[in-house]
Order: sequence, then C-alpha cells, then structure tokens
Amino acid sequence: MVRNPFDLSGKVAIVTGSNTGLGQSMAVGLAQAGADIVGVARREQLETEQKVSATGRRFHSILADVSQMTSIDSIINGSVERFSKIDILVNNAGIIRRNDALDFSEQDWDEVMDINIKSLFFLSQAFARQIIVQGTQGNIINIASMLSFQGGIRVPSYTASKSALMGLTRAMANEWAAHGINVNGIAPGYMSTNNTAALREDGERYQEILNRIPAGRWGTSEDISGPAVFLASEASRYINGFILAVDGGWLAR
Repeated sequence: MVRNPFDLSGKVAIVTGSNTGLGQSMAVGLAQAGADIVGVARREQLETEQKVSATGRRFHSILADVSQMTSIDSIINGSVERFSKIDILVNNAGIIRRNDALDFSEQDWDEVMDINIKSLFFLSQAFARQIIVQGTQGNIINIASMLSFQGGIRVPSYTASKSALMGLTRAMANEWAAHGINVNGIAPGYMSTNNTAALREDGERYQEILNRIPAGRWGTSEDISGPAVFLASEASRYINGFILAVDGGWLAR
C-alpha cells in the first residue's frame, strides 16, 4: 500500500499561539492528520486540548510568552522531554497594533517586532538545531499576512514584521534545506479572528474588503488547516522558501 503523503502519524508539531483562532485550528488540523501537538500560549488552552484529544492524539501544553527569549529553550526542551523529538514548528503567535504612522509609538513598534519577527527567528533557530541533532527532517511553517505583500494602513510595525517574515522565510530555507528542513509560510487573507475584530466592527471597511474578495466571503480559521497539513507533510517535501496565500483570491484581484 502506498503511504498517504499527507499522513502525519508519528510526528510531533509545536504550534505557537494555539489557544484560539488560526493557531487552534491548525493544531487540530495537524492532529487530525496524525500528529501529536505541543501547544504554546500565554493562557490556558483547555479548549484546544479537548479538541486535539478528541482526534485521538496527544496534547502537551506549554505556557510561555514567546516575546521573552528565555522561553525559547523551555519550549524546545519541554517538547523533547515530553515526546522525545520534534518534527514540525508552526510560528503562529503574533500581535498587531493600530495607529497612524505619524503617531505610532516606539513601544508599539518594539512589542510587535519582538513577537512577530525576533522571537520567530530564534525559536526557528532552536528548532533547526534540534532537528540537526536528531538527524531527521523538519518543517517550519511561518504565518505571514497579506501585508507581507502590501503596505496596509495604520499598521506600520505589523507590515514591517510580516514583510520581514517573507524575506526571513526565504533566508532560512536557503541555509537549512541542506539539513532536510523545509521552511515555508502561509499568508492568510482576511479572516474572522481576534486580530480583525476592529475591521469587522467597522461596517464600511468590512464591506470594502468583502467586495474585493473573489470568493465572496471572509475566511475562517478552518480554511488554514488544510494548507498547514500540506506544508507539514511529505506532500510538500520539494517546496522550500515559499509563501502560500490563502486569501480567497484577494491578491489576484
């Protein structure tokens, strides 16, 4: 029997920001494909644990603030101690701050950049080092944004961080592909999540966005699960340094 290239049985996936939204959906999707899950979040994630457990896979919760460099070793070490190895890293944790560029504060700039790009790189670095020690293959999936491609409005630090994420994904892929580590990204379109609550509450802006989406709807968290499984699986083994837009056709418009 030919093995299903999307089967993640026996794999261990670390998902940051797994307590809600896109992170939770990706954690559940990876579990449905067979992976055990290490969920990393700042808050308790009982709902995610229940959903993962319902698939028959194991779930290990690590409460950590990924913006703190001291948390990185504890995430990697805690995952290996629990499951003996790691295979997949989904860098989903991120924040956004909104204000006019003329009034944007240094604090809002630093907080966004620390979580969205600095911690992402150093967690990826620690993950890659562990994969090399294991002598196995690995997959890193970075969650990008439409603002990896576009400028946006009133979100200068978020745009900067997500644009940097695209370049960093390519840079890490260039260096780590030789070690059997695939580094790719997913750029969600406009999704009904916590990050877009302010946009969805603005009726005029909400409709403007909706009118541009060829699919005729905003995305849901579940729309990200399939692409995450694909980029975590053997089905994408020859894909490296690529950002996959999951946007209902937004960028094609």
